[in-house]
Amino acid sequence: MAKKTLSKAYEPQISEGKWYQYWVDHDFFHAEDKSDKKPFSIVIPPPNVTGILHMGHALNNSLQDITIRAKRMQGYNTLWMPGTDHAGIATQNVVEQELAKEGLTRFDLGREKFVERVWQWRTKYGGVIINQLKRLGSSCDWQRERFTMDEGLSKAVREVFVRLYNANLIYQGDYIVNWCPRCHTAISDLEVEYKEEGGFLWNIRYPYKDGTGEIVVATTRPETMLGDTAVAVNPADARYKDVIGKDVILPLVNRVIPIIADDYVTMEFGSGAVKITPSSDPADFAMAERHNLEIVKIMDGNGAITAAGGVYEGQDRYECRKNVVEDLKAGGYLISVEPYSHNVGKCYRCKTDIEPLVSRQWFVKVQPLAKAATAAVVKGNTKIVPPMWEATYYEWMNNIRDWCISRQLWWGHRIPVWYCEGCGKVIVATHDPDHCPGCNGTKLRQDEDVLDTWFSSALWPFSTMGWPEQTEALKTFYPTSVLITAFDIIFFWVARMMMMGLYIMDDVPFKDVYIHALVRDEKGEKMSKSKGNSIDPLEIIDKFGADAFRFTLAALTAQGRDVRISEERIEGYKFFVNKIWNATKFSLMNLEDYAGGAVQANPSDESLPDRWIKSRLNKVIDDVTKGIDEYRYNDAAMSLYQFIWHELCDWYLELSKPVLYGKETPEKKLAAQHSLFVVLKSSLQLLHPFMPFVTEEIWQTLIDDGSSIMVSAFPKPEAQYEDEAAERQMAIVMEVITKIRNIRAEMGLPLAKKLKVVVSAPDEEMTSLIIACKRYILNLANVEKLAFGEVNEEAKNYATGVVGSIRLFVLLEEADVVGEKARLEKEMAKIDKELAVVSKKLENPSFMEKAAPDVIRKEEEKYRQFKEKYAALEEALKRFGITG
Repeated sequence: MAKKTLSKAYEPQISEGKWYQYWVDHDFFHAEDKSDKKPFSIVIPPPNVTGILHMGHALNNSLQDITIRAKRMQGYNTLWMPGTDHAGIATQNVVEQELAKEGLTRFDLGREKFVERVWQWRTKYGGVIINQLKRLGSSCDWQRERFTMDEGLSKAVREVFVRLYNANLIYQGDYIVNWCPRCHTAISDLEVEYKEEGGFLWNIRYPYKDGTGEIVVATTRPETMLGDTAVAVNPADARYKDVIGKDVILPLVNRVIPIIADDYVTMEFGSGAVKITPSSDPADFAMAERHNLEIVKIMDGNGAITAAGGVYEGQDRYECRKNVVEDLKAGGYLISVEPYSHNVGKCYRCKTDIEPLVSRQWFVKVQPLAKAATAAVVKGNTKIVPPMWEATYYEWMNNIRDWCISRQLWWGHRIPVWYCEGCGKVIVATHDPDHCPGCNGTKLRQDEDVLDTWFSSALWPFSTMGWPEQTEALKTFYPTSVLITAFDIIFFWVARMMMMGLYIMDDVPFKDVYIHALVRDEKGEKMSKSKGNSIDPLEIIDKFGADAFRFTLAALTAQGRDVRISEERIEGYKFFVNKIWNATKFSLMNLEDYAGGAVQANPSDESLPDRWIKSRLNKVIDDVTKGIDEYRYNDAAMSLYQFIWHELCDWYLELSKPVLYGKETPEKKLAAQHSLFVVLKSSLQLLHPFMPFVTEEIWQTLIDDGSSIMVSAFPKPEAQYEDEAAERQMAIVMEVITKIRNIRAEMGLPLAKKLKVVVSAPDEEMTSLIIACKRYILNLANVEKLAFGEVNEEAKNYATGVVGSIRLFVLLEEADVVGEKARLEKEMAKIDKELAVVSKKLENPSFMEKAAPDVIRKEEEKYRQFKEKYAALEEALKRFGITG
């Protein structure tokens, strides 16, 4: 191998942009619609076109990229479909805020000009988050990038709407919806955020019409009483059994309303009697339908009182509340006011208080769709990982309400429904009609509303691949292999994709759904700018590099557990990047005269460390492959970290230095070089999905054949490297070295001081092993003399260490003896605790009955080893005239 070097330190700022462009230029991210390779596909959860990269995006896309890079290296025809979402409310709000700075509103522009303005904004700013994803290293097939309002997806949206409408699964009706008075649109139940706020419970008397008394109702919203059409009690409530069916006079309005009985009423709330306002509460609306009550709409789309509110007409809802309370007091109707905390619904975008409002909206009848989507998970056609989320999915699907899909916005997919002004016919079509099929009239008016953003997102897995056309991409990559997403959009998106995929494509949209948790700060707190604990991913990439950031996210992502992150943790993995860089620099210096695969090393020349490190590599390949396949990214990352930092760098390189420096035969050096090259190369390949940039930088120097690591073959375990005996033997040798080092540290012996050690091994096998590995112990434990046999049991100038059945005696100076007593007692106390834990298990009848035989055997072996070790230390302590 020719002389090759790396720069003094890894410089991510230079490397990342260079190699990302190299990958793009060579089409490494691009999937083939037709290929002999097995397909593997992921669709990206499309970020909002208004978005900028946050920690949730960083985690989600890092995990997707780890999976897709590994599968690409494993020989799959991999498609990672990228794109962005038009984000109806969010994008319209952003553009309206821009207009406000110019002193304009969208109404000043009109619908057509406003939509043009939004498209201009999208052209200018819509690619920001895509470029940020590229900085993270995301290897999406950018040639296929989609947008939920591009021409192809718009065609798919119309096609699905028409199919659902024709199947009577889309309908229009008057229904109570969540209305945002600020955004002037309906929003779904899932788009309402609830916040607990302190308020009041007003107790108001409603007089009986016949003058015989009154009934007291409790409410948190007195202004809505203007729309009351009944008072309800629970039929089982003995207090009110004689008044059910009576009429009361609604205070301030003087409307006569009935007292009804309904099981929905909670007897423990307030007085047990509640006012029913069908136009302002979903539960009351449902009750009105059951009892055929009148619906009096007292609130308009701005949150102001309508003419039905009488003298309060035109007042803002909160101004009206104040005035209604004052008038109730003045009229003698207000009995009492109590402090009361309750959840208040807020618009997820602008945080305005939601107003339940009865309006004419479009809905999807979801129960038939939900039934199929539930069955698909029950049957295992789609697997949810971790399975703890299945119960949440089922619960929501089983209690699902019809989906309100219309939004009173201008930005979005306009509902493909037209009304004939001549004959009133409703026309639902995939293409803009030019005449009415009923009367042949040409005066057609399109529905003003647009579709909920999540309607187009629900079609994402197949619309992005060209549906409704039967494209080659669709045939090859649908259903997709896995969806990787956060738990907070299971209902918004995952469930709806399941419903639409099964209905339209007659197949699930993905075989696996991996649901990861949220990213929080190091204390487990939710990140927010207001708390000052948020972390900007782009700043982190600038400071520590994308590789360290990505590896940190993977290492901390345990299934079902939130990710707790801090700059200190990211910095820790930056040190790991540096460790890899420096280990490679050392390796390159010692591989200059290595001819690569041209000259094969003779297995008989391999040392124990050579055999051990390759056997350990096999295990790590298996661990990393399984970890990625099973979405245990933290296990895969930590297996790599442990292997590269500790086993390869801390042990193998140190053990191999003498032979690499030419202190042994050329054949043994070649064997060590071959082992080093194989292990370093495979380690880089295993690491590449997690750390794409630094591994490519090193690969280009180490391999130097014009290839890229990202399309090299992912390592597979090699049968010839399997060597359990080498692993067992090296474990003993490393523990002996570690034990001597620990004695040195605990006794405060200088690092430079050469030690004298006597080894007492129980049999010839152990003795032979220590003799064969004597040079490693002398070198790594800084021992000048290693003798074999027993020491004088009466002697007190030895520190004792126990490694399995081997006893180590480290010669001490007189001044070191006191410290040795303390050390022995400390180690015995530690073993005593471990013995107690194992004993408790073995004495537990439940454990002994339920545990597998091999598990019991392992515990019994641990108990035996701890007892032996304790006895050996106790013997050592007796030399000082102390009994433990």
